This record gives sequence, structure tokens and C-alpha cells, in this order.
Amino acid sequence: MKILKLGLPKGSLQESTFELFKMAGFNISASRRSYTPSIDDIEIKPVLLRAQEMSRYVAEGVLDCGITGEDWILENNSDVLRLEELKYAKRTMNPVRWVIAVRNEDKIKKVEDLEGKHIATELVKYTTRYFKKKNIKVTVEYSWGATEVKVKSGLVDAIVELTETGESLKANNLRVLETICTSTTKFISNKNSYKDLWKKKKIDNILLLLKGALEAKARVGLKLNIEKKNIDKLLSILPSLRKPTLSPLTEEGWYALEVVIDENEVRHLIPKFKDAGAEGIIEYPLNKLIY
Repeated sequence: MKILKLGLPKGSLQESTFELFKMAGFNISASRRSYTPSIDDIEIKPVLLRAQEMSRYVAEGVLDCGITGEDWILENNSDVLRLEELKYAKRTMNPVRWVIAVRNEDKIKKVEDLEGKHIATELVKYTTRYFKKKNIKVTVEYSWGATEVKVKSGLVDAIVELTETGESLKANNLRVLETICTSTTKFISNKNSYKDLWKKKKIDNILLLLKGALEAKARVGLKLNIEKKNIDKLLSILPSLRKPTLSPLTEEGWYALEVVIDENEVRHLIPKFKDAGAEGIIEYPLNKLIY
């Protein structure tokens, strides 16, 4: 039997990844210390790995595909296929940034002023290549954590740190010199695996279901009854992904309408629907939305 080796991120993305796969129709479970979760698909062998390592194992063919951040693909300089951007977790609502930051009181005003300085970061290899490309000689050291404290305490001259809003940097009296890369979560594949027709089909089917789950996550379905004379009035205020479905009811002159809308619009639209003559309004969640 053919098997697809799938890498899933362990850590901050693990819970939301399992939730996304559940919405897509896959049930995944793992004990707290397990690195080999179970899944209700005998053709998939999942492995839990830190996102930092994922792209390397996918590039080497140890895994056929996996989920990781663009930043770690860049860090490992991994030759992988970036098949899909997955906007399902907090860090992907807006692209996160890796920035060079220094103390507010420092006289360093631009990256060239870091010549000969010490920089701490978890993104060591990419940061080293970044400065080498700019022909700026710096010493880049790995940070095991508390990176902001190191520059704040004067242990290093600057840091390259992950940020979304920049609020944490400001709270630590730091300012951003430059953004060196942005990152979102990606579904990646080994190039040779994707050339295999069976694995490609399996990966494409997984992505179809994952994308369907992502499309559905922020939307809901609405059902309602409307009298024929009020249909045009209702349609004029109805934002829909597609034209709504209208079906005649057994009661002459009345129709059932069904539509998909953004969840954050529901509270504004339902009162308008009621004012337009709608009755029997039902809101329901969606698991998948596939075009």
C-alpha cells in the first residue's frame, strides 16, 4: 500500500492544525509527548516536527509534504514546492515580519551602522546571508530565547526578531531598523514526491479539503423564507459569494432562500432581512466551502 508521509507542526500551530484537518474531514490525535499522531486515513503517515525543521526534512525526501512558515524555508534554504498559503492561525492573519531592532537610545540609524556589531537571533543562517549580501560584516549568534532582553541589557548590539504588530519591541524600548523578510504558513512538498502521480493526487486532494475548510471557517450559511413580492428588496441588500438559491415553497407566493455570507456580517444583515419581510431565518455553520 502506498503511503504519504505528512509533516505537521509541533508547538504553537499544532492545535489549530489539528482543528483545521478535522474541519477538512481528518481526525488526528496525539498524546502530549508523541511525535507520531494517529489519523483516520491509512494512506497518510503523519509526523510531528518543529516548524523550524520541517522544510529540511521535506526537501531531503524524509517527508513527502508538510506545513511550516516561509521564514523557516528561507532559513534552511530549502528546495521545496510551496503549494499553498494556509491562513488559519493567528500568525497568518497578517504576514509576520523578521526585523532588525536596536535600543531606542543607540546611535545606530541604518543597517550599515551595524558594521562590526554582534546580532542575536533564531534565524541565524538567513540573517548571515542577508548581511553578507549587503557586504556588512557582523557577528550573528544563535539566541535560545529572551532575544529582546539580550539587546535591551547590552549583551548584543542588535537582534533579528519575529514581530506582527511591533508592540513587544516598543514595550522593551526597541525600535525597528529594517524588515529582512515576511512570512506566512505554507503547505510544502518534496519536488520528487509531487512528480509521483499517486502522491500528487493525494496531496492535491488534501489541499482541496483544507482550502475548503479555510474558506468555510469565516463564513456561515443562512436559510430564510421570503414572499415573492419582497425578493428584489431582499436581494438588493444581500452580499453573497454566488447568487443565492431560491426554491418555491408549497405555499403559493413564497420562496425559500439559501446563501453563504461572511460571519462578521450576520449581525448587521439579519435585522435588515427581517425588515425586508424575511421569516424563519436560520443561521448554520459550514465545514467546507469548495468552489
